[in-house]
Formats: sequence, structure tokens, C-alpha cells
Amino acid sequence: MSRQPSFIDGSGMRPAPLRTAAWLRACLLVGLSTLAMPGWASAPPCPQMTPKAMQNDYQALDARIARWDRAYYRQGQRLVDDGTYDSAKRRLAHWAECFPSLAKPSVNTHEPTGAKHHPVAQTGIAKLPDRDAVADWVARQDDHPLWVQPKVDGVAVTLVYRHGRLAAAISRGDGVSGQDWYTKALHIAAIPSHLPADAPPLVILQGELYARRTAHRQSRDGTDGARARIAGLMARDTLTDREGSTIGLFVWAWPNGPDTMPERLETLARWGFSDVAEMTHAVATAEDIAAWRQRWYRHALPFATDGVVVKRGDRPPGSDWQASPPDWAMAWKYPARKALARVDALEFSVGRTGRIAVVAELDPILLGDKRVTRVSLGSLAHWRRTDVRPGDQVRLRLAGLTIPQLQEVVVRTRPRPQVDAPEADQYDRLSCLRFTPACRDQFLARLEWLGSDEGLDFPGIGPATWNQLVDAGLVKGLLDWRTLDTAALEALPGVGKKTARAWQRHFALADTRSAVRWLRALGVPAVPRQALTDALERYGMAGLGTLAPSDWRDYSGIGETRAMQLTRFFRDTDIRHWLASLESTRALQKRHGANTRNEQKGDVRRVDVKQDNGTTWLPEQDSNLRPND
Repeated sequence: MSRQPSFIDGSGMRPAPLRTAAWLRACLLVGLSTLAMPGWASAPPCPQMTPKAMQNDYQALDARIARWDRAYYRQGQRLVDDGTYDSAKRRLAHWAECFPSLAKPSVNTHEPTGAKHHPVAQTGIAKLPDRDAVADWVARQDDHPLWVQPKVDGVAVTLVYRHGRLAAAISRGDGVSGQDWYTKALHIAAIPSHLPADAPPLVILQGELYARRTAHRQSRDGTDGARARIAGLMARDTLTDREGSTIGLFVWAWPNGPDTMPERLETLARWGFSDVAEMTHAVATAEDIAAWRQRWYRHALPFATDGVVVKRGDRPPGSDWQASPPDWAMAWKYPARKALARVDALEFSVGRTGRIAVVAELDPILLGDKRVTRVSLGSLAHWRRTDVRPGDQVRLRLAGLTIPQLQEVVVRTRPRPQVDAPEADQYDRLSCLRFTPACRDQFLARLEWLGSDEGLDFPGIGPATWNQLVDAGLVKGLLDWRTLDTAALEALPGVGKKTARAWQRHFALADTRSAVRWLRALGVPAVPRQALTDALERYGMAGLGTLAPSDWRDYSGIGETRAMQLTRFFRDTDIRHWLASLESTRALQKRHGANTRNEQKGDVRRVDVKQDNGTTWLPEQDSNLRPND
């Protein structure tokens, strides 16, 4: 698990403490680059708030990160996934740049450092967000040889061999000094206690201690808590041989080794570190890097990974290394399937049946290589339970390949902002049959359903058309479009004679649709088809308003609740008026022999057969609510 969003090495761990200004610059240049998604010209804008107004949010997020760090580094407990942690750190760094007065005078990583000094600093590494950024980095390397390795998900260690014998094992700590892991290293079989006789007098290796896995596929298994397990084992006072046997070692750097990568790899392989030689490959382009990244993401490996690391083979000597990101190496992580996002605003929309859906508008984030700006919060009732407000920091996950979902509110903004939410009791199945400003969403949703192939099937007439007709004041009731003439339609901006006549033809054909189709288009509650057909044959469209709940319950498949809903629907004043008008029109057409011929032609028959066939039909679902909402 990568616990450092802005600076990581092969271990993914933190850099040495830097002075505040330098740290902030590094965060901007490196950490925040992960938020520079394809097509973005710059880093995200600063919140339009004063430092005083931001203080509570900044401190709350900082405290949450500190809690995660303490649990992870002190107790070996993983409280949060990599993606959420990294995005939280990036956001805090971004706020620190936007509001310097809020930034702490020093950076506390909460990771145990210890008094053991690294003979060569463990550097950080810039994490790049996408292929374009990788291509830019490759172009800046001129003709330097480049090599790619898997970014092993474990904990970093420095090993020091003097005259072929293991003399020290040091945790990464802050990159300058760390804890003494020598005694524990003696119980890890993957760490040789001696090197071959031809080894130089002083050998300094940097690598990753990882949890051994059998045929681990990152795309299938994820991190699987691999890094947390190793962090927990190494945080113990003692380590047994059995525990040590579950730990592997991947050497990703030999700071005082030969000048070229092939020489270093050949020697390390000969000394027994064969996996590094097998998994370090020469690359020349971003496409080469992407290919290895994809391969290691999909294929089986003996450890968990969270991306790839690319470095120059002819890097500077270890004596020049510092605990800060160098320009000769970078990391390209796998797309996060979870991330932290800030809620910018809430949007409430009323669906056709009166159900209210809530959507959170977000400061854009990258989730699974997708730019995410909105997430559904479900129904109004669900939103009230979660109590998401603008300014909150929420954790998102990717469901499937493309659908973001809210997991939890990580940090709630203080003070809680007021939200002007609609009242659920203002909307139901029979509200907004006529247009008012407060009814706009539901009224338009009704029109969209009415004209869709679920209703009367008006090809080419969709949301934009209905919006135009409503905004022009031509449609104020659900069936006002039946009386529109060509002149009124042609007067609309961008609507010519051809379009106006096409609309009128579709509107006119509606009167030839079956009674069942009309009732569905008007929003009748779900009812067994046979029951509705029998009721229509006995009472006609206009006569359905005379049925009491007990009459509806006499039909098979209709219970008490549905009977009450049907009675209320058919006794509504507007519904009764429209059904009487429709029945009158249909009777007139029938006398002229038009109904049967038109009903059997072309698309009308095809749609009627497709939609009306079956025992039941269920026009219950609002398009802006998922079934589980």
C-alpha cells in the first residue's frame, strides 16, 4: 500500500522531512500532477474560501490522515485503501499551497524513523497520472537508457553488507534514518546473511520486503492487504523464522554498484537476487512502458504491485542521492478504484413518479482512469441518512468499469451548510401533471416518458424538444401538444416547416395507439395486463374512474395497495378529463374506420406488440434512480 502520495520510491514510502516551502513546491510539482488528468491544462483551482473558512476542513482532513498513519505505522492496521489515502494527501497538499497560513511548519509522516542512519538516502519518486505525462517524461530523458520494473507493494528496507556479511537492515523511516531491523532480518530467509566471496567490501542494497503470494493477479486480487501485513510483522518486537518465511525481497536499487543497469542486474542475479533481473526490462517509449504495466497488471506475479517504476540505467552515484524525488526516475501507478472526492454541490431532481433523486457534483477526480465529476446519492431518504453536504470529503469506489458509488463520508465539513432540499410529500404519482416552476423536473420527466418507446413512441422527440415546447409556453399540461398547430411549432427557434410537420404527424398518430399504450404513457400504476384489458372492455377509458378499490381487487393479481393507487389515479380530475377526451376522439375515428387500419401499420404495430405483449408491465422505474435506490 503506497502511504506517500507525492513521493514514493520502490517502496511507496515517505521522504525525509523538508522545509515547508520546499515540501509544498515538491507536492505541487509531483503529488498534484496525479490530479492533472488528460485534457486538463492545470492543477485544480483553489477553493473559493477564506483561510479562516477552510481551517476546519483542513484540520479535519489532516487529523484523519494522521489517524490512518498512526494505525498503519504503529499498529500495522490498514484503515483505508491506497486510492483514498493518496487522494487525501494530494488534496491536503493542494490546500496547503492554496492557503499557506494553514500549512504546518514541518511535515509529520507519523512513520517511525529511528536512529539508524541510511548510508545512502532512500529517494522518493514522482508519480505520473497518465500516458501523456509518461511520454513527456520519457522525452525529457534524451538518450539515457530506461528500464522498467514492477512497483512492488511492500515496505522498503536498506541492507548493508560489509566484507560479504550482512551488517545492517534499516527501515525506510524518513529516507535519511530509520529503525534498526537487523535482528528481524536474520529471520527472513529471503535476505541472505552473506554474499559471495567476490562481493565488494561495502554493498548497499535498497529493496522491498513483500508478502509472498502464489499467482497473484493484480487486476483480480488487488493489493489484498499485502503491504499492511508486512508493516504489521516488521512493527513487532520479534519475528519468528516461520513469519520470516512469508516475506520476500525485491531489490530495486544498488546505489554503490556498477555504473550500468546490465552490470548491476548480472551481478545481482549471480548473487541470488534473480527476480530483479527477470523483472527489469529495457524500454524506449511510453508505449513500451504501458505494455509492461498492462502485462504485470493482468499476469500472475509472486507479489502484489501498484504500478510500475521507470528509471535511468545511468543514474547518479548513490552519494548524490537525497530523500526527495529525482528527475531520473518516475512511477506510473495502476488506476485507483477508490478515491477521496470533495462535494462541490448537490442536485435534486424529481422523476416521473415523484421520486426524488440526489446527485453530488464533485471537484473532478480520476477514478479507474475515468474523470469523475458526479456521483449518485440515491433517493432523498437515502441522502438524508448519509447527510452528505457541500464541502464534505467522501470516499468513492468504482462499481464495474465505469459507475462511481459513494462508500462513506470521510470528513464532514464544519459548520454544516444548509441545504435547500425538496420535501418528499410535495411529489407523488399524480403531482405535476401540469407545469409550474416547482414542477419542472417531474413534468418534463412525464413528457419524456410519454414520448418514449415505453409510451406513445414519438421518434426524434426527446428531452430537448420537450424543454423547448415547455419554455415557449406551448405545453403547460401533459397533453397540450395534441392541440398544437404547425404555425405555433414553426415559430420556435430552429424549427422549420419540415420539422414542425414531422412533429405533428407523430402527435396525430398518438390517437391511433391502443388504450393500454395510452394508459401506460399517462403513468397508470403497474397492473396485470389481463386485468386492465378486461376493465377497459367493460367500462371503457372514461369509465375506469367509477371503479372503487373493491372493484379493482376483484381482478386477479391486484391487492389492496394497488387497488387504492388505481382508484386514486383514475379519479384524478386531469386524468378523468383527458381519458374522456381521448375516448371521444377514438370513438369519432372508429366511426370513420381509421383506428384499425392505422393501428396495424409500420412502427405502430411493431412497438405495440413489443411493449404490450406479456402478462404484466411495470412503468414504475424513474430513469434517474437505479433499481436499488
